[in-house]
Amino acid sequence: MNSPEFLSVCEKIVPIITDALASLIGTEYGAEEISMGADNTPTERLDKIAEDIVLAAFREHKVCKYLLSEEAGMVEIGGESGIAYLDPVDGSFNAGAGIPFYALSIGLSDGTKMTAGYVRNLANGETFTAIRGEGAYLNGKRIHVSGKTELNTSAMSIYARAPEMMSLLQKGFRTRRVRKLGASAIELCYVACGRLEGFLDLRTTLRITDAAAGILICEEAGGIVSMPDASPLSFPDDVRVGRPILAANPAIHKTVSEIMGLE
Repeated sequence: MNSPEFLSVCEKIVPIITDALASLIGTEYGAEEISMGADNTPTERLDKIAEDIVLAAFREHKVCKYLLSEEAGMVEIGGESGIAYLDPVDGSFNAGAGIPFYALSIGLSDGTKMTAGYVRNLANGETFTAIRGEGAYLNGKRIHVSGKTELNTSAMSIYARAPEMMSLLQKGFRTRRVRKLGASAIELCYVACGRLEGFLDLRTTLRITDAAAGILICEEAGGIVSMPDASPLSFPDDVRVGRPILAANPAIHKTVSEIMGLE
């Protein structure tokens, strides 16, 4: 299946997921942990319902050969080639708590590189998409990363434990605003459209299913995505393995990666 067809299938899935989750958002029932996922973290009812909808639709349309999800793990889809990376509800805590910042995130790979990405904020309907080599879009309009060059005037989303944050500050890290919004797929897209200058996650818990779509969207919008010290970032097809990540516009990426490299 080619990338435009993939995005079309994703778009068709969204109303089904939205309707299925509508009565569960912000409820204890929706947030109830009903099983243990392939990533060794609890699966909430919201996640399972959304995942089942995606799996059924992808099998019907034979979108790819395999799909990797943090809940179900690696499953066969029935297509001829390719692998999709799914986070059915990125920001499931937000969804369960009724905080309007959670997303469907699906990336498509040809087996060697990401070819398309789809991130839908299920709370407000914003849709971020990208096809490799064709740019990134928000609701069909081309987007680009911010042009800011100074860290001290920038806004960043940062996930770091207390010792990691203390180390950053000791190295001279200073930014105007720090946000932690709870859905990494959307936060990567916020870097892509210039709402944030950067996204830094030092926890080593971000998995390919969380980040595949958002990384492509960010890169297609002119962002740079790497390990925090600017070394190449690669994920295994294993939802039990996470990585730290730095995604930012070119100027901020250079500044932050240099700070991260300080002893």
